[in-house]
Amino acid sequence: MTNQFIIGIDPGASGAIAVLEAQSGKLVRVFDMPTVEVKVGKVIKKRVAPYFLQDELELYVREGATAVVEQVGAMPGQGVSSMFAFGEAFGLVKGVLAGMKVTTATVTPGQWKKALKVNASKDGSRALAANMWPDMASEFKRVKDDGRAEAALIAYWGRVSI
Repeated sequence: MTNQFIIGIDPGASGAIAVLEAQSGKLVRVFDMPTVEVKVGKVIKKRVAPYFLQDELELYVREGATAVVEQVGAMPGQGVSSMFAFGEAFGLVKGVLAGMKVTTATVTPGQWKKALKVNASKDGSRALAANMWPDMASEFKRVKDDGRAEAALIAYWGRVSI
């Protein structure tokens, strides 16, 4: 089966998923990471919902897809529990893709940003994504849409690099 789609994933509870047509590079869909709320101690936190993620990806995987997941690590000043939750989200995303038998590659933020000449700011990602897919620019207009923009750019990097 040939790959009809490239799926770009910015992992984490605040991340997003983007789906590109493999041949044309058209951005078909972009959406926030599916999450559920769970109680952690006395606080309610958002966590990646693997079942919902699988449901969202099913159509594209059935048609043939390759995924690119951003390979992230600890960030300066990030707490231990935050790092653990982020690592858990990354693992859940990769596990869902493996369970769906999707060929998956990883890319570091530095790799894809350098290749696409994106500056480190989240606004830079949003601006580039809106410029590349003007018909979908409304998906990147809010500051919190940086995950959507980065997922789309990760998918694009996968399309031209792997």
